[in-house]
Amino acid sequence: MLFQQVKLGQLMEKFSGTQNFAHGQNTKTGVLMCNLGTPDAPTKKAVRTYLAQFLSDPRIVELPRWIWWPILHGVILNTRPRKSARAYLSIWEKEGSPLLTSSKKVVSKLDSLSKEAGYSEIEYALGMRYGNPSISAGIDELRDKNVRRILIFPMYPQYASATTASTYDAVFNHCKTLRWVPEIRFASDYHQNRGYISAICDSILTHWSKNGKSERLLLSFHGIPKDTFLAGDPYYCQCQATARLVAEQLRLRPNEWKITFQSRVGPKEWLEPYTDKTLMEWGDEGLKKVDVICPGFAVDCLETLEEIMILNQENFRRHGGEELSYIPALNESNEHISLLHEIITGHLGNWLGSSDQTEELRKATLGRALSAGAEQ
Repeated sequence: MLFQQVKLGQLMEKFSGTQNFAHGQNTKTGVLMCNLGTPDAPTKKAVRTYLAQFLSDPRIVELPRWIWWPILHGVILNTRPRKSARAYLSIWEKEGSPLLTSSKKVVSKLDSLSKEAGYSEIEYALGMRYGNPSISAGIDELRDKNVRRILIFPMYPQYASATTASTYDAVFNHCKTLRWVPEIRFASDYHQNRGYISAICDSILTHWSKNGKSERLLLSFHGIPKDTFLAGDPYYCQCQATARLVAEQLRLRPNEWKITFQSRVGPKEWLEPYTDKTLMEWGDEGLKKVDVICPGFAVDCLETLEEIMILNQENFRRHGGEELSYIPALNESNEHISLLHEIITGHLGNWLGSSDQTEELRKATLGRALSAGAEQ
């Protein structure tokens, strides 16, 4: 008997149960909005913690651990955090990281719009792949609200193994710790969704109406190693499709726009053409004013606010350019919220408006459970 009790205790510790469960409750549907993440603060210590988690992901660095671990812990985490902390500090706001604050606003507005549309049974939460609030915390937040069906929605318009698939990994890993795993659906991408393309185009047109149209438009996407694309990652093709659809809707001629890829690190060849080299070449060619938009980022972050607005602005000017005009991400704009809401409701499908029980059945279920000795 003692052996059985010990074994039961071990089992109970291995898998977490459901909090706040009550018989007869109507179950809800949840949407977990996921983004990459951010350090908790623009400090060397916080950035080191964040980078350690980020660069330990095998989806980010596809090297054998015995090769990568000494490089990561012996070199990178002892040198890079200080430099990265300065970069984060240059864009940090009073409310905190722009990526986190904007992501929170997106989630809050989506929740409000959902309730206004009559979907009272839908709950929203935010989860970051790295840093806080974590994907695990987001799932648990929804479960505590009696959510039994969850749509995982990565805020990446284009699918990539390093972003979207890594988000799935985090979800799966957390579900391994749960005793009662919720029903889960995954959104993959929305790179050619008409609402998304129109929102990007509208933001460009609005910018032009206020600031004038520059000599050329650059559509800059986050890069990935070229061998990742050659191994079957669809990211490059989806970026090309997004850029082409935007250019077509704006009726741009081939010499009026270009697609490039930014944020490369390390010695490996990444997707080309490179954003920084293109802007320097444009400056050398005599271009004075260019517009840059980053359609792959749902909200503004380090890669747009620091890398594009500061570093690449400097690169462009050093080579003879005068003004790099950055067109902000969609962030928490009403158009962005509306298109996300439409995509999300499409994915929810038959979950919308569904309830496990009518009020009469709910009371009957509760009554049977109580008569059987359950606690309310």
